Amino acid sequence: MKQKLLTKEITNRIPALYSQDGVKDKMVHAKFFTPYSNWTWYATEYDPTDRIFFGYVIGFEKEWGNFSLDELEAAKGPCGAQGVERDKFFTPKLMSEIKECAETVEA
Repeated sequence: MKQKLLTKEITNRIPALYSQDGVKDKMVHAKFFTPYSNWTWYATEYDPTDRIFFGYVIGFEKEWGNFSLDELEAAKGPCGAQGVERDKFFTPKLMSEIKECAETVEA
């Protein structure tokens, strides 16, 4: 069964796109990852109309930027399996509390 990436609970608590501009230690509300590679997306803001997140992406590079819910949902893994999953055990926390993201706050 395909996992729903964005729940109503997350949608209700994640702030609007660009609402954390200027905030150095942003609150992360959701973590998405691909079990078939090292890509991880940490969502800090969301625009429900355009279905676009802003957050920290760890992939080929480690960088802040926008990423699309539609693209995450469309990604496929081996044999057509769901390519991106939501970490269902992730709880909202500050970037500084996430080991692989802490350097973004200290920089």
